[in-house]
Amino acid sequence: MNSHVEIRLSGSGGQGLLLAGVILAEAAIFDNKNAIQSQSYGPEARGGASKAEVIISDEQIDFPKVISPDLVLALTQIASDKYSKTVNQQGILIVDDSIELDGNYNYGRVIKVPIIKTAAEKVGRSIVANIVAVGLIAELTQMISRENIEKAVLSRVPKGTEDLNRKALMEGYLLAQSVL
Repeated sequence: MNSHVEIRLSGSGGQGLLLAGVILAEAAIFDNKNAIQSQSYGPEARGGASKAEVIISDEQIDFPKVISPDLVLALTQIASDKYSKTVNQQGILIVDDSIELDGNYNYGRVIKVPIIKTAAEKVGRSIVANIVAVGLIAELTQMISRENIEKAVLSRVPKGTEDLNRKALMEGYLLAQSVL
């Protein structure tokens, strides 16, 4: 991808997408890039709609909001229905393989991969689907070094879960490699 990327992460509250946005932005800063992260979520802490946005750039960021995302991640059907059509025409839509798409879209590429299933079956905990997604996005965009993604993940996850989250990150890289 180019030297400026706008990312929208969407799903339901409790899926850890706000944390994923913070991790992506922090890793970009570790890589000496400019980054802005913002978030919004529904009225419920868990189960409500949530959205996190990240802008990563080698240049100065002129406007702090994602306007035309280069990449949209949707982990739930509701998130996909609401945000999938916001991807720009050259952009990438990443959806969990449990999501049904209507086929009526006008953007560059759709990547449908088993993010939640990978977290549950290959890592052993569905709660780390957000970290699988971080690895997937980092590998696809090539905007952030693996070293700094791992550093950001390990600085933000609960103590005692480092190995689990490191494994989730690796599974995200493998998912990306399977679609490249």
